[in-house]
Amino acid sequence: MASSKAKERKTAFKEHGFKKTIANLSQQVQELYLSDEIPWVLGYSGGKDSTATLQLVWYALQELEPERWHKPVHVISTDTLVENPVVALWVENSLKTMGDSVATLHKDFPVQPHRLTPEIQDRFWVNLIGRGYPAPRPKFRWCTSRLKISPSNNFINNVVQQNGEAILVLGTRSAEGASRASNAKKFQEGKKTKLITLKDGTKKEVITWQKENTRKDANLSVSKDLDRAWVYTPVNEWTNDDVWQYLTQVKNPWGYRNSDLLGMYSGATEDGECPLVVDTSTPSCGDSRFGCYVCTLVEEDKSMKAMINNDDEKEWMLPILDFRNQWLSVNNEKREHRDFRRMNGNLTLYNNQLVHGPYKQHHREKMLAALLEAQEAIQELAPTEAKGFELIGLDDLEEIRRIWVAEKHEIEDTIPSIYEKVTGKPYPGKNIDERQSLKTDDLKLLEKLCNEQGDPEGVLYQLTRELLHIEHQNRTLVRRKGLFDEMRKSLKKAAFTTEKAALEFAQRRASSLDDSLEEDNSTDEYIIASDKETFTEVSAS
Repeated sequence: MASSKAKERKTAFKEHGFKKTIANLSQQVQELYLSDEIPWVLGYSGGKDSTATLQLVWYALQELEPERWHKPVHVISTDTLVENPVVALWVENSLKTMGDSVATLHKDFPVQPHRLTPEIQDRFWVNLIGRGYPAPRPKFRWCTSRLKISPSNNFINNVVQQNGEAILVLGTRSAEGASRASNAKKFQEGKKTKLITLKDGTKKEVITWQKENTRKDANLSVSKDLDRAWVYTPVNEWTNDDVWQYLTQVKNPWGYRNSDLLGMYSGATEDGECPLVVDTSTPSCGDSRFGCYVCTLVEEDKSMKAMINNDDEKEWMLPILDFRNQWLSVNNEKREHRDFRRMNGNLTLYNNQLVHGPYKQHHREKMLAALLEAQEAIQELAPTEAKGFELIGLDDLEEIRRIWVAEKHEIEDTIPSIYEKVTGKPYPGKNIDERQSLKTDDLKLLEKLCNEQGDPEGVLYQLTRELLHIEHQNRTLVRRKGLFDEMRKSLKKAAFTTEKAALEFAQRRASSLDDSLEEDNSTDEYIIASDKETFTEVSAS
């Protein structure tokens, strides 16, 4: 009988054994920490890899005498405010427990936890519902830089500015798959690459920046995106099983339960976690186990779906999943929900058709109402520890309201009434009066008169309302130049009252242009929301 030899499992613990490997890594961490004055910034997502990395560093530092804790170890976790609620609550509680543990352990212990969030203007709902950005898609991934990259990079850059340099401690592993392995390799090589298309249509990766790694002997690599930042990846050679072996055999040092982390992972089907994102080449969190529940770069949120299916106690998240599938799915998106003009009023042609721009007012209002309804539902269904979880906070609502009224001139100011209708409570925001002497009935009459003049898409109504509001906003100015410039832009944007007329003009204009005319991407680059790459843009002038 033929015998088959079982394939030996790959592990980083094979050569020296588990305990010796961990001891060697601990010594490596200590030596690197003591070797200079450069502060550390450790990326913590709450997932298995970053937890293992932080645990290694924590124990290594704890073994040192307090007088040798000479520089901080900042533990940063970026909350996009649209994370899987179970994971978001897990990380938030972990950071709080971490802070309490540090205070109990020693007043000088160098670990300093930080919860980072995007600036108000960068938040998901502010851009989607407020400005009307279409839901993200592969060639229009506007969310990653705003929600993930900017908060972490801003923090790291501030550390660099104050100290001259920084060392990033990341849970990146080469064994995590081709994409992350490629990222790890680029960190180690200290280079940044770009994929270009040659004349024959083939693609080639070229080096756009490379820096000599002068600290390779210290197990550091060069950050390919951040200036004066080094990268340290202590678990780079570990396998997935190695990570779990470490977490299950070594107790969490700040008092959180690694067994609960394992339980959270077992509640879903696919492997992975949400890493610290510092560049757009990092795989989207939606491609890994735990990501943003709004992510439309994947067809469905498999992790949340699995959590709900595998655990009756997670069914309170079902309204979130339903909202995502109904309102954010790119496949379900209808052209009539988006303006036929780009944000700046220009017309963009692709395949002889107009590329639609931002979401229209009525669609944004309906989306906000549906989001608030989902929030009401989960707060009613959620367990005690999640009762206060918000899908959208008051700060976001107030910023959306400001954009609608002050920038988009939607002076109906509908957010308070939408909020009160859905929640049954008074709107807690500030009182504003941007309608001048125009009341709700006045605006309805204006809209009716515009319709009678032939305004099927509401362009005439929007123009008249906008001109009245611009005049109101500039009523106290002595110099009127700014007023006239704004009015010209509004008139130019409203040059066509129907999509049909705009399309016919754009087609005629495009056919008269030289074939070599290149598209001007200098303004409003974020509103091209198509998976296509070649466009012809024209203005009404």
